[in-house]
Amino acid sequence: MLDEIDLRIIELLMEDGRRPYTEMAKKLGLSESTVRKRVQALVEEGVIRRFTVEVEPSKLGLRTVAIVGVDVEPPRLLEVAQSLSQLREARWVATSTGDHMIMMEVWTRDGRALTRLISERIGEIEGVKRICPAIILEKLKG
Repeated sequence: MLDEIDLRIIELLMEDGRRPYTEMAKKLGLSESTVRKRVQALVEEGVIRRFTVEVEPSKLGLRTVAIVGVDVEPPRLLEVAQSLSQLREARWVATSTGDHMIMMEVWTRDGRALTRLISERIGEIEGVKRICPAIILEKLKG
């Protein structure tokens, strides 16, 4: 069971995953070793799955970011999701309920590259029935 200190540590790390233990300790009124031990425990318990970097796609020459809904033949749901997960353009892939069976975020160089990805690669996966892309105009949070 997580306590308030654990939740505050998680919040601080979500704001900046590179935040030093010493800074967190100071903000929380704890020792650095206490914060370090708590972070390690959160990792071991699987609460913190990984530390990562958030990248600005346009700085990598990837100017088109899209959320893509994919509908598939139901018996092929997991197989298609795994195939989509292998695409280098895919930032994340999730099975879902609602409007689409699979949702994914993709980053491409431009709209033409997105069109090719959809028609030549995603559309050719066995079991894919419908693809519904939505280009992100501006990301406000996250």
